[in-house]
Amino acid sequence: MKIEPVILEGDFVRLEPLALTHLDQLCEVGLDEELWRWIPTQITNREEMKNYIETALDEQNRGISLPFATIEKSTNKAIGSTRFGNIVVKDKRAEIGWTWIAKDWQRSYVNTEAKLLMLTHAFENWKCNRVEFKTDALNEKSRNAIMRLGAKQEGIFRQHVVCQSGRLRDSVYFSILDSEWSEIKKNLRAKLSFDKN
Repeated sequence: MKIEPVILEGDFVRLEPLALTHLDQLCEVGLDEELWRWIPTQITNREEMKNYIETALDEQNRGISLPFATIEKSTNKAIGSTRFGNIVVKDKRAEIGWTWIAKDWQRSYVNTEAKLLMLTHAFENWKCNRVEFKTDALNEKSRNAIMRLGAKQEGIFRQHVVCQSGRLRDSVYFSILDSEWSEIKKNLRAKLSFDKN
């Protein structure tokens, strides 16, 4: 597993290495309070978005994350962010998460294609044994989106995260294994064809 910045390009979405140059565009679409409802840390202003990006870049420098800006190709604008995190090279596993997409692009082809690009990179370039996902147990929308990818729910980590608000979050864990990837890839491509029409 060679963990280094990379551009992942699809037909409609480009995942490019997250940088401070994305700050203005991410602020334009990403300061919507509803986007951060189930995220442990809230992003409500430009300075917090800047800190969010800088934290992701620090994790990238330490080799434990690989963050992206999600670019909608027809406008060439950043409409969200996602990343690989909790990367463990010796165990050949990584987590996909920290994903948020501007409201106008939710429930569209954007997330489907972004996840297809990331899963392809994880299983076919990095040769991962497993890719993990997790979300707030209360976030039904996110749980459904992860299951729609074909990931299997593994369990709930109770009182797993202390949110900025002080609320104790239960986290639901999901995974996709390398042995499941071929079928999931085929299904995601079919969903993507349907989503784009």
